[in-house]
Amino acid sequence: MTRRTSSPRAALLLTPGAGADRDQGALVAIDERLSAEGIAVERMDFPYRRAGRKAPDRAPVLIEAVREGAAQLAEKTGLAQERIALGGRSMGGRICSMAVADGLGALALVLISYPLHPPGRPERMRTEHFPQLTVPCFFLSGTKDTFATPAELREAIATIPGPVAAEFLHGGDHGLRRRDGEVADLTLAYLKNLL
Repeated sequence: MTRRTSSPRAALLLTPGAGADRDQGALVAIDERLSAEGIAVERMDFPYRRAGRKAPDRAPVLIEAVREGAAQLAEKTGLAQERIALGGRSMGGRICSMAVADGLGALALVLISYPLHPPGRPERMRTEHFPQLTVPCFFLSGTKDTFATPAELREAIATIPGPVAAEFLHGGDHGLRRRDGEVADLTLAYLKNLL
């Protein structure tokens, strides 16, 4: 459910990582923080989760789910698609970025623990769509994330033509455990700068 805010300034569609659902701690923390500041938030589950499956659907199905979720959020809030930020954790954020690269309009991308490559497999980069990203992008990762070191992430995001900001939480792993408050604060600060 979208939290109702009176005339939201903007909205954020949040998507979970592959092994989590819409109630993942950081997503809930972001929802609470942004909703209190007049930004509407919708946390969504992907179709495989709603069907009770653990294995993610293929990318086209996930991208279509993001498109549908964004359209529903625009309708609920009365906001233009360009006033809705998209993002989430790990796979969810990656899928949002792929949807935007494929033409879905967005205020910005919020990419938490972006899975640049599988752990230990830096040759399998998941960045082929980065050159198509022209909206503002915010990357938030831990310095000990095995899916993307700070150096790898900085090199990869240099291929994005749109404005990019990156923050690294010292000592944080891919899950950014016990850092939900910091994740929410940094996300709010980033989005407020765009409004």
